[in-house]
Amino acid sequence: MTLIQEKVSQAIEILKQQNIDLWLTFVRETSGVRDPALDFLIGANDLTWPSALILTRDGKRVAIVGNLETEALRRLDVFDEIIGYDTAVSGPLRDTMTRLNPDHIAVNTSRNNVHADGLTHAMYEFLQQYLADTPYANRFISAEPVINALRGRKTPAELARIRRAVEITNEIYEKTFAFIKVGMTEIEVGEYMHRLVKEYNVGLAWPAENCPAVNSGPNKVVGHNGPTDIKIERGHIIHFDFGVKYDEYCSDIQRIAYVLREGKTQAPPEVQRSFDTVRTAIEQSRAAMKAGVNGNSIDVIAREVVTDSGYPEYNYALGHQLGRVAHDGGALLGPLWEKYGDSPNQILEVGQVYTIEPGLAVPGYGYLGLEEDVVMTENGAEYIGDPQTEIVLIKG
Repeated sequence: MTLIQEKVSQAIEILKQQNIDLWLTFVRETSGVRDPALDFLIGANDLTWPSALILTRDGKRVAIVGNLETEALRRLDVFDEIIGYDTAVSGPLRDTMTRLNPDHIAVNTSRNNVHADGLTHAMYEFLQQYLADTPYANRFISAEPVINALRGRKTPAELARIRRAVEITNEIYEKTFAFIKVGMTEIEVGEYMHRLVKEYNVGLAWPAENCPAVNSGPNKVVGHNGPTDIKIERGHIIHFDFGVKYDEYCSDIQRIAYVLREGKTQAPPEVQRSFDTVRTAIEQSRAAMKAGVNGNSIDVIAREVVTDSGYPEYNYALGHQLGRVAHDGGALLGPLWEKYGDSPNQILEVGQVYTIEPGLAVPGYGYLGLEEDVVMTENGAEYIGDPQTEIVLIKG
């Protein structure tokens, strides 16, 4: 069974669990605007003319596509019924809806998850137009819960790809730490990591300009930005944010190193205390991650560890889901801030993969943030790969 076949079967089970009659993905010219749900339905294929991909709670799998693309969909061996057309999608779409007669039609609109919001406004208007004078134009609901579950509940095949991505990422980090010398620029270190990515024959988890982030010392502006010509000096914390994409699935891991001053063999107490605080925040929040709790409750735990230790509150969520992209949508380990919508109130489920990534600034030294990838199991959150439990010391 291919991964697409596996995910389509999973989607039908989700429709049964959520008591939703029909899930409709309605698209056009996907080389220009691509609904993220297509990755699970047709893989890397594109659809040119207006197309409707339909899954039902009772197991029907219907594709209505232009005749130029019926053969490509047949080769996927995913859809039981492929209806081709030459001039207009509206007729076969109305006929199919009448035949299936769903009480609810889940379409890809979402206020919380960008990966569940692939139906454009114009295509929604076309749906309303094509189904006018039928009862179905008033039966649309958001497919957000369906897509959240489909993206979030990783199958064994998906999880195996993420595990390999994490493994490669950690190997690249180990080689990078051995490569770093005092006087190198952040850009030189980033370029070395890019060379390793090519040697491993993998992609990057986000655009190369910002992957990796390499932040050396106290004067670097930390954020979603790439390496600069800042030189690595003794007494610097070097912070990294980096991930690879292996067979379409991502890792997302932050690491730190400290560049020893002459004659020293360990990091100064203020750096060690900061590291221990971040590690404690990770461990205490991870221990509380159980299926059925909401993401905000986990964020609160880590945030309080940091602020109770005397450090400022970090201005981002503790963690996000990870999968086909680094920020994979759905439930979020985050605060109840406007920008996050309802995502922090959503529930953790078995099979989801999360990052845990608290951080803080250490005055005079730099930014200290760690990020670990974990998978939700029946027993709670388990690390994918070995976490960083000690400061990496660079002798220079």
